Amino acid sequence: MILSDKRILEEIEKGTIIIEPFREDCLGTNSYDVHLGKYLATYTDRVLDAKAHNQITHFEIPKEGYVLHPGTLYLGVTLEYTETHAHIPFLEGKSSTGRLGIDIHATAGKGDVGFCNTWTLEISCTQPVKIYPGMPIGQLIYFMVEGDVQTMYNNKANAKYNNKTTKPVESMMWKNKF
Repeated sequence: MILSDKRILEEIEKGTIIIEPFREDCLGTNSYDVHLGKYLATYTDRVLDAKAHNQITHFEIPKEGYVLHPGTLYLGVTLEYTETHAHIPFLEGKSSTGRLGIDIHATAGKGDVGFCNTWTLEISCTQPVKIYPGMPIGQLIYFMVEGDVQTMYNNKANAKYNNKTTKPVESMMWKNKF
């Protein structure tokens, strides 16, 4: 079951959902619009290795915008910091973003109960497109959880994306044992 706008507001009031900064005009019927933060990152090497710690280079998006190009994976970050203590958050692109040929995540649209951070975006595009810091980039949808949660994400010893950040975070696949 997806939370409605009224229910999202109730959960914010209870403290089970935190969105900072929160703007009521970003609350949709059953979602909350999030915005592109001011930082992007790209991988230093063209060939990535799933067993290696692949390095990234961060840069700030100029106020006059930045042109994304096909064939490059850009890591972005949401302006909003979120906490979700009783629901499953899903991040999806906005239709207006998709209609510009921008994908905001390759596979990582679902958060875990207990996720407390900004969202790193895996941005790609189908043709060159200019983006801007602060532009609407996606929407958070909250699902109900069935049953009790044994271990919240923010309490997991092996959680790889727990450090609070305002910049995009590279893949931590290399921390897995395989």
